[in-house]
Order: sequence, then structure tokens, then C-alpha cells
Amino acid sequence: MSPNISLEGRTAVVTGAGAGLGRSEALALAARGANVVVNDMGPAADEVVAEIEALGRKAVAVTGDVSEWAMGDRLVRTAVDTFGGLDILVNNAGVLRDKMLFNLTESDWDDVVRVHLKGHAAVSRAAAAYWRSASKAAGGPVYGRVINTSSEAFLFGSAGQPNYSAAKAGIVALTLSTAQGLSRYGVRANAICPRARTGMTAAVFAEGGNTPGGLDVLAPERVGTFVSYLASPAAAEINGQVFVVYGDMVALMAAPTVERKFTAADGVFSAEELDAQITPYFDGRGPYRNFAAYSVAELDMTGVPNAAAKK
Repeated sequence: MSPNISLEGRTAVVTGAGAGLGRSEALALAARGANVVVNDMGPAADEVVAEIEALGRKAVAVTGDVSEWAMGDRLVRTAVDTFGGLDILVNNAGVLRDKMLFNLTESDWDDVVRVHLKGHAAVSRAAAAYWRSASKAAGGPVYGRVINTSSEAFLFGSAGQPNYSAAKAGIVALTLSTAQGLSRYGVRANAICPRARTGMTAAVFAEGGNTPGGLDVLAPERVGTFVSYLASPAAAEINGQVFVVYGDMVALMAAPTVERKFTAADGVFSAEELDAQITPYFDGRGPYRNFAAYSVAELDMTGVPNAAAKK
């Protein structure tokens, strides 16, 4: 294995790793040589630990809810106490409570934002504190990688997932702040927007055939491979980026751009001048053509239909 992509001697924490994407990510990291702290809510975490140990690697399970703030400290402490440190954090845990906005309940909102966004924040904060302290003790940068799990729903919206879309947008903002705030300590933080056929998306994606690589086009292992790459030394120059990942494709998203600027003639807009400048620009577009509408087709390069849930 090339030293550039080896994770030998590294330690990773993966949340929501009992099944689906998290499981594939944990196994991919272990296959590259990492020790893994496997987090999930129940006994599935122990099953993944057994799979990792069958590969000849080391792992430990920590069960519990990442949205409990103290769980972040517990996961980091387990990594340090068991394996001597922490190098990689993969935030993956999440839940779905899909509803149209007019049917959304307070608990539907709170559950999704709590597990996705607060869960990402809780573990990221604990890891950040550890890396900052380690960097100060070392007198220079340390090795740190954060891979957060967002979704294309943050880019394009999702009519039946206002809670999920909002949480995933928050995760991207959290990722950018993490990248900016921790880069001086040697930490790199990036976000992925994966599509994969898992228990959470079983009702969303139709069964697909294998590609020349031998894997289902939406196999979660494809995402796991990319996560293991972002966790490696090869990704040292990649920071604060957002990637869409599925099938045979990895798409690097560009930063937001200004489509059109409107300027007041005398420095202060009146309502009449706004109407005169902006209304003609939108005439004929229709109310359903939003800023994201013309990017969806460009991302559909594998022939996989777009769906409401893209986790």
C-alpha cells in the first residue's frame, strides 16, 4: 500500500457506524490500517467491531446517542485511552423524519436537527479541543481529518425534507468553520454529499446493476473508499471542500457565485427601482425555477434518478 494513502497506526472515530454508510466507512478505514472507534445506538456497533477484527485490525464499540453533548468527549477519550490518540473523525450518524413542511411537527424538526447537526457539532468540538491541545503540546501542527456527511438536499432542497435539508446545510457551514478554525493546528475538514443504497434509502433508490468495477452503482463501499482517501496523507491539501459522491463519480462543488448584481442609481433603492431592475430579470422563469434548479441534471451523470432523500 502506498504510504500516501495508508492509515497504518492512525485512529478513527466513525459515528453511526453500525450499518450502511458508516459501516462501509469504518471498514474502509480499517482496511487501510486504521484503528476504529465504532459508534452506534445498539449492538450493531459490536458486529462491525467483529468485522474489523476479522480483517486483522483493531476496533472498539461505543454505543450511545451522538446528540448528547458529552458523547463527543466520550468518543475522543475512548480513542485516546484505547489506541493512544485520535487522527480521523467521520461524522455520519443521522435519522430521517420526512414530512412536508405543513405536516412537520416540532419533534420531527428537533429529532433531525439534533442528531444530524448537533451530533456533528458535539463530536467535532471534542475532537477540535483534543487536536488544539495536542498541537500546543507538540509546538506545531498535528494530524487531523474531519469528514462530515451532508447531502445534495442542502444544495437543491427537498420538498419532503425541510428538516433534513436544513440540518445538512448547517453541516456544510459547520465544516467550513471547522476548516478555517483548525487548519493552523494541522486539521483538514471536508464534507461529502453521498448517494448510497442503505437501510435509510431502501425505499428511495431502485435496485441497480453492477458496473465494471463489480459493485452496485449505489453501493456504500464506493463512498467508504472516498472517505478513506480524504482521511489519508494524500488529502493534506484538501480543506473546506464539498464533494458529491456516488457511483463512479466524485464531483467537487464550486463556491457560490453571484449570478447578477443590481445597483441603485443614486445609492439607495426605492421599491419602484427594485421593480424596474429585478422583475424583468425573472419574468418568464416561473416561480419553480430556483437558484439550484439547473445544477441537478449536471450531477446526474450515472443515470440514477434524483430522489427526495439523498443521504
